[in-house]
Amino acid sequence: MTGATPAPPRPDSQRFWLSLNRLPGVGATAQRALLERFGAAEGIFAASGAQLEPLLPDRPEAVRAILAGPDEAALAQELDWLKEPRRHLLTWADPDYPALLREIADPPVLLYVHGERALLSAPQLAIVGSRNPTPAGRENARAFARALAASGLTITSGLALGIDGAAHRGALDAGGASIAVCGTGLDRVYPPRHRELAHELAARGALVSQFPLGTPPLAGNFPVRNRLISGLATGTLVVEAALGSGSLITARLAAEQGREVFAIPGSIHSPLARGCHALIRQGAKLVETAQDIVEELGPLARFACAPAAERVAPDAAHAGLLEFMGHDPVSVDTLVERSGLTADAVSSMLLQMELRGLVALGAGATYHRI
Repeated sequence: MTGATPAPPRPDSQRFWLSLNRLPGVGATAQRALLERFGAAEGIFAASGAQLEPLLPDRPEAVRAILAGPDEAALAQELDWLKEPRRHLLTWADPDYPALLREIADPPVLLYVHGERALLSAPQLAIVGSRNPTPAGRENARAFARALAASGLTITSGLALGIDGAAHRGALDAGGASIAVCGTGLDRVYPPRHRELAHELAARGALVSQFPLGTPPLAGNFPVRNRLISGLATGTLVVEAALGSGSLITARLAAEQGREVFAIPGSIHSPLARGCHALIRQGAKLVETAQDIVEELGPLARFACAPAAERVAPDAAHAGLLEFMGHDPVSVDTLVERSGLTADAVSSMLLQMELRGLVALGAGATYHRI
């Protein structure tokens, strides 16, 4: 018998999709096989044991769970959660399921969304990096996210401390949108320190998870989350990462998914630059400005870039650095000597000023006013 095309979910079918997602020992591949065979989540739960057993030969518990039908008591919490505003269940059969996510290996059949579900199909750039970044790395993540969000890209990350949080915050600062892909159920916030940020993302962007409500932050959940971060996005930017960092896993997944990978270089003396340098040696695109990413993604992602001539007035700190620059090209080392600031601080400020259209990088790694 030929496989059926999954039918679009009816409003009363949520309990069947939730039950499918909770079947013991049944992953996304087997879930999609069941959908192809029976055409809809409801059809799976209407099947007989004789129909199910060949498809689930080593999973008798799953067969028994299907034959027993949806456990209304177990699903009550999720069904109540879905009744609240801006809470959605996005299924494999939904026409709004993100097209890019359908392209990855073993995509989830179900996504929980708290916020604006349409954002999942918007052009996205993932920004990831260390949970313990340098001050310059944190500011770079925020500045890049701010500029890219202002260019029309939705910024996607994982709600973690460090680079993730800075990226989310930068996008929101620009009045743009940001998506947090979570490694828990959406009734939990991890880490707890990002509770306020999560609430703001639900109001102005979206929180997304493939995990049922109540799922705790188990270590094995985060590589799964990373697949979604890279899978939703056209490209992934790694800001700071040590060798062996989880951010490098996200970058590898992005490359395997056929997406662009970008990395910001750093000091040869910084352990948090070594992961980025390794990515660049492996073919990731070295980027120094947000415009580098905009130009690279332009043919691939349909989004409107902010006018290049738009210029933001400097604040007091940046105005001071402009004074130290004078009106001739000047190097970072010279600015360190003149200002008394650290090289990391000067480099971070120059990046922000470049993104704001205040300075430009010229020949010989010197900067000049615009």
